[in-house]
Amino acid sequence: MNVNRRRDERVLKRYENNPILKPVKDHPWESTNVFNCAATYEDGRIQLVYRAQGEDGISRLGYASTYDGFHIEERSAEPFLSPSGDLFELYGCEDPRITRIGERYYICYTAYGKRKRWRRTAKTRIAQPALTSISVSDFLNRRCMWGKRIYPLPQIDSKNCVLFPEKFDNHYVMYHRILPHIWVGYSTELEDWSKSYHRIVAQPTEEWEKMKIGAGAPPIRTDKGWLLAYHGVDENFTYRLGLAIVDLNDPESMRRLKKPILEPVEEYERVGFVPNVVFSCGAVVMDGKLFMYYGAADRVIGVATAELSDLLSLFDR
Repeated sequence: MNVNRRRDERVLKRYENNPILKPVKDHPWESTNVFNCAATYEDGRIQLVYRAQGEDGISRLGYASTYDGFHIEERSAEPFLSPSGDLFELYGCEDPRITRIGERYYICYTAYGKRKRWRRTAKTRIAQPALTSISVSDFLNRRCMWGKRIYPLPQIDSKNCVLFPEKFDNHYVMYHRILPHIWVGYSTELEDWSKSYHRIVAQPTEEWEKMKIGAGAPPIRTDKGWLLAYHGVDENFTYRLGLAIVDLNDPESMRRLKKPILEPVEEYERVGFVPNVVFSCGAVVMDGKLFMYYGAADRVIGVATAELSDLLSLFDR
């Protein structure tokens, strides 16, 4: 057994009955792959918004919920959020992250579509950050009353966008990924990022993250700082999960663990649509325990847990 797997089982423990969400053959929109889900704790249960693909290969977002964090009690038979029909979302809505600000939920996702060509040789396909919102009431009642679709960085190749739930110096703050770094962006308006400014906040340093890194679940406030899960990709294109602490008052002050906290070792993580992938977009704290939801091999969804105090203690070593 390799060293990293022992570390996983000691700190971040996989649910023994993973995966908790799989494709549904009778639902054409999610018949092939179900993975990479957002998570939030509301109304006494964990609410999940996940990425799904059917035979057409287009990504749509589905909904599911669980009271204990493991067993799915409710799952929508229809997509919760579908591509808008805009050129930017021609191929789908990918990898959602969810942040509550006031009485609205803001969903960050990757819009995958075509760029507006300005020269004959320009690359036509593009993945870029997208943002929409829904009232907490509509979300909890599964009324798909989504707000305007916003593209904070129009026609810029970027992924892994997450929003902080609080302002810094009167600015909304997002992380996103322009290869191979994590960037931070600031804006005084949530729905208008045209005057935002951006800079690199983290870059690959370890072998397991040599190719690229990107933010995972939205940051979680703790006494020690904002807890941030992120993914790293090595030269063999294996995706692992890492952990960082961000200063409560400075989103550009980030301290990362040198070793990953989860890597693909189980068969459902190693074999799938994209092999050797664990990729998280959502994590919540319930009763002092962190529930980290992750896509495995771009085919199914698993969950791993740890006492929050145990995870934070890793930064004391």
